[in-house]
Amino acid sequence: MDQLANLAGGFATALTPINILWVFLGALMGTAVGVLPGLGSAMAVALLLPVTFSLDPTGAFIMFAGVYYGGLFGDSITGILLNTPGNSTAIAGTFEGHKMALAGRAPQALATSAIGAFTGGLIATTLVALFSPLLAEAATAFGPAEFFALTVLAFVATAAIVADSVLKGLTALAIGLAIAMVGIDTQTGALRFTGGLPELFDGISVLVVTVGLLALGEVLYIASKRRHPSSDRLVENSGRPFLSRREFREALPAWLRGTGFGIPFGVIPVGGSEIPTFLAYGNERRLDRKSRNPQFGKGAIRGVAGPEAAGNATAGTAMGALLTLGLPTSATAAILLAAFQQYGLQPGPLLFDRAGDLVWALIASLFVGLVVLLVLNLPFAPLWAQLLRIPKPYLYAGICTFAVLGTYAASSSLVDLALLIGIGLVGFLMRRHDIPLAPVLIAVILGPLAETEMRRTLAINEGDLGSFVAGPITIVIYAVLLLGIAGAIWTKTRRAAA
Repeated sequence: MDQLANLAGGFATALTPINILWVFLGALMGTAVGVLPGLGSAMAVALLLPVTFSLDPTGAFIMFAGVYYGGLFGDSITGILLNTPGNSTAIAGTFEGHKMALAGRAPQALATSAIGAFTGGLIATTLVALFSPLLAEAATAFGPAEFFALTVLAFVATAAIVADSVLKGLTALAIGLAIAMVGIDTQTGALRFTGGLPELFDGISVLVVTVGLLALGEVLYIASKRRHPSSDRLVENSGRPFLSRREFREALPAWLRGTGFGIPFGVIPVGGSEIPTFLAYGNERRLDRKSRNPQFGKGAIRGVAGPEAAGNATAGTAMGALLTLGLPTSATAAILLAAFQQYGLQPGPLLFDRAGDLVWALIASLFVGLVVLLVLNLPFAPLWAQLLRIPKPYLYAGICTFAVLGTYAASSSLVDLALLIGIGLVGFLMRRHDIPLAPVLIAVILGPLAETEMRRTLAINEGDLGSFVAGPITIVIYAVLLLGIAGAIWTKTRRAAA
């Protein structure tokens, strides 16, 4: 009951006119920055951090609540419309979202994304408000072996279970892991596959890989096909920014399932929303295969609903982990941690006692920010969708321009531009040979984490391989993985027999 009383006090602070204005401005600016290809939600928070220095701490963090969720939705807008997600957490929803856009359903895809973001964020933030201590305690149960098991689950789910061809899925996974190996070995300090270039000592940026594979690869693929349908005509859009009853009924279970995937991962420091969004996408695709009329590959609304809800649910509980443990579980949360420290505050168990008024006002403003985000973006979905009415030569030229500018602005490195072109060519060849992109991206993002946690587990247990399955959590994760593989084999065997 104390949580409810404190939350009521937080709403009393957050719902004053000036603080509602800060939330609105934060959501608007966060969305605007997140929409720019190559920037994304983390960059939105970083760029807008200096703007808040003139505000009092409560007003500043209330504004960040709007920036936090606005940037996440901005990431999805570019992914759905231009096949260029602003951040890696928006990649999974891009696969079916962009196909919906090309089929003339961009407003519905954006509405699905907005409502999914609202649903996942609302449920997760409610849990943060009510059960923050329990969520923080659950996170402490994960050690190196558990983190490694999660990454293996993500690898196999995207490469062997989700992909139509196991061989092509594993090929894509190998490409991603090869890219992830570039740089300095964090354990020994040895250089790996850098060619002696100092610019590669820190590895290949996820931004370069994402923009190269998804944006530049798509542009090259369309340019190579003179009769490609999307290059010969404008994409017509249905103007309604809302979902029909049938579409809503189809998306609702996916929103809830995606939220279920996302909530636990917000308190686990695995780097962000990549694992739950890909797991949610894989789950919806697996369920779709069992239906009489499979929609994945044609623009499945559930392929947008699940990952979008998972991403925002993870973002919601990540805020709980930051406030209660001082543990940033994503890049955006790490920047927010820096913002707290800028104001002389240290997130952790004592923060609720030392700055309780600010914390509960921030949690309340997360609810307000979600509502503002929904109200702000649902009516504008048809407006955002008009980007697809730009003639294709100009649109794809603009995508190339933003891709190059965004990549160069992030690092000011000509080597990154060369890598962008090279990875774009790889993306083009993968499309030509129907090799899935998702395993490459998840391997690049989670490969370094998998390697680090595997070596930490072996170091702690003196090389004992049994330590990887010594705990109950790892046993459960690997059991789920084996059941998924067995189910996939059984389904493909039945399909071949039929």
